[in-house]
Amino acid sequence: MILFDFHHHNRENTYGIYNLEPKEIVTEKKYSVGIHPKDIDENWEENFEKIKEISLLPNCVAIGECGLDGLISVNENLQKKVFENHILWANQIKKPVIIHCVKRFSEIIPFQKIAEIPLVIHGFNKKKTIADEMLKYGFYLSFGKSVLHSLSLQSILKEFPLEKMFLETDDANFNIEELYQKTAEIKGISIENLHNNILKNIESLSIKI
Repeated sequence: MILFDFHHHNRENTYGIYNLEPKEIVTEKKYSVGIHPKDIDENWEENFEKIKEISLLPNCVAIGECGLDGLISVNENLQKKVFENHILWANQIKKPVIIHCVKRFSEIIPFQKIAEIPLVIHGFNKKKTIADEMLKYGFYLSFGKSVLHSLSLQSILKEFPLEKMFLETDDANFNIEELYQKTAEIKGISIENLHNNILKNIESLSIKI
């Protein structure tokens, strides 16, 4: 069974959503595209116009990753402005947004009010209180490699609703099968059942794979 990888950086991966860098050649596989917070500079508006153009192509299924990062030197207000532009554009083209968030979860919440499309926080590995808060405001969460070794994250995943989650490799070098196997074990269901639920969630984002 080939398992869906919600967010990855491996151009050879054939089944998932590839994180396309704006300067890359567009792939024939399904991809997302956006300005990562660390890549925001004085030319962001010009770069964003290119992203808008790429995002209209049929193989682009999501906007991002984009968002807020509290560990970088880019001005926070500028980060918010760029992130807002991504959401407003996603509203126009009706594609979900894949969010990068580091130490800015409370600041992410208000953006949910302007979003007319699903918002997915990728690579979630924080506390249960944050997971509960994100769920309360309608965010989807995508979990990655940390699930394999973090007992606290495993505890969160055990109770987290299947209909609001995804699984991903991100930029880590491991097999997505390991993550599905561990998650299925935690949830007490088969890998097939888990994968079918993930695919239903993909459909709920209006993504055709």
